[in-house]
Amino acid sequence: MKHGARRTTLSAAGFVLICFFLPWVQVSCLGIRDSASGDDLARGGDRVLWLIPLLMLLVLLLGLLHFVWERIPALFALSGTVGGSLSAYLMYRERSGTGHSSGLIATFWTAWYWLGLVAALGVAASALWFYIKRTRAPS
Repeated sequence: MKHGARRTTLSAAGFVLICFFLPWVQVSCLGIRDSASGDDLARGGDRVLWLIPLLMLLVLLLGLLHFVWERIPALFALSGTVGGSLSAYLMYRERSGTGHSSGLIATFWTAWYWLGLVAALGVAASALWFYIKRTRAPS
């Protein structure tokens, strides 16, 4: 499995990208429910969240360009490590920035949010693993 870490990085980045457009938070008040995706939250005011899909697209682009991961593996590893870490931080910051649920309004963070957060951390870890494997591999 020569390129397992690269494939893992690309798969996780694609998954984070998909999760960005799925419901992250569900709010209910007196039986009325609504949900918001990362896209909704970014359009609703926290525009820095747009960095998440942009960073994941960058990781995907660099990972799919053969000459980048063959000749400049540090660029792919750096984009994945920084992109995954920053995306995970932005997702965590969004969650911690919202107030806790009160008795009247209940807020629930969905499984898509949590899976996206774990996948973003996976992007960072697998990109770092890719670089470690590439630097140790004999030429």
